[in-house]
Amino acid sequence: MNAYIKALSFVLPEQVVTNEELVADFPEWTVEKIAGKVGVNQRHVVKENETATDLAIQAANKLFTENKEIKREDIDFILFCTQSPDYFLPSSACIIQDKVGIPTSCGAFDFNLGCSGYVYGLAVAKGLIMGGIAKNVLLLTAETYTKYLHSRDKGNKTIFGDAATATIVSTDGFAEIGDFALGTNGAGAENLIVRTGASRNPNKAGDLSFDENGNPHSSDFLFMNGAEIFSFTQKNVPIVVKETLEKNSINMDDVSLFLFHQANTYMLNFLRKKIKINPERFYINMSEVGNTVSNSIPIGLAEAKMKNLLVGNVLICGFGVGYSWGGCVLIFK
Repeated sequence: MNAYIKALSFVLPEQVVTNEELVADFPEWTVEKIAGKVGVNQRHVVKENETATDLAIQAANKLFTENKEIKREDIDFILFCTQSPDYFLPSSACIIQDKVGIPTSCGAFDFNLGCSGYVYGLAVAKGLIMGGIAKNVLLLTAETYTKYLHSRDKGNKTIFGDAATATIVSTDGFAEIGDFALGTNGAGAENLIVRTGASRNPNKAGDLSFDENGNPHSSDFLFMNGAEIFSFTQKNVPIVVKETLEKNSINMDDVSLFLFHQANTYMLNFLRKKIKINPERFYINMSEVGNTVSNSIPIGLAEAKMKNLLVGNVLICGFGVGYSWGGCVLIFK
């Protein structure tokens, strides 16, 4: 028995923040500088009372509406990837089961991963299918990193956007899920982190300060060491791409499209050149949505599918917070 992607869908919050709006808040920047530096023209941002779970419910409902042959009653497992849960407990996947109308006979749980989350989710979903535990897995990703950003954090506010995606992994479908190369190095945990709010540091630290460039630093908001993240990425992504090709017994020329996590365009183009991937086989689609964390790969797949770009072997690769990384080959009919 093999495992396949059977359906894909995504949603974006209605609220949009353009580069022009960011420049109004940060006049030391220009629209051209933001677009040139990170490759993003606009990003979608949730409203104050809107959560990742809300977005995931919207994505699931949209998927079932768009794919009439897929029934809610056929779903026997829900996987929800998020680092923005509604509560410490219960699991948001349980809330989603009720709100979406999935049978109570299904299994459901959350898993906390960022930019590699979709690849890991496919790996778990494939395991459930191959192990005979489930026949139809609803894999959801949703993230609202913008809630973790300080209002004066111009660097991260230019990069991140909110979104949610829904994928059906089943015993049949349009893309067979191949083999995986996965990795983790928790030594890099401090380089992309929100330090307070959970059990280790439950109380707000109130330690806000600003550096010489006016950038905020606080344990109560998302901290990203861009230099260290870039160093980790340029070292590990070429390795995981090589390992993914080897696991699937193919070479670079056998891949019709490479779709990486959409971190920022500078990093993506650096990786493309380092790995020696031709531009026409390298997909970048973040200009209108930004870095949507675990959503970036499935959004890219959904958009590339609409453009009829998904044929043969497509290599996907996620990398980031954790540190965590993963690659997989999808075989399209």
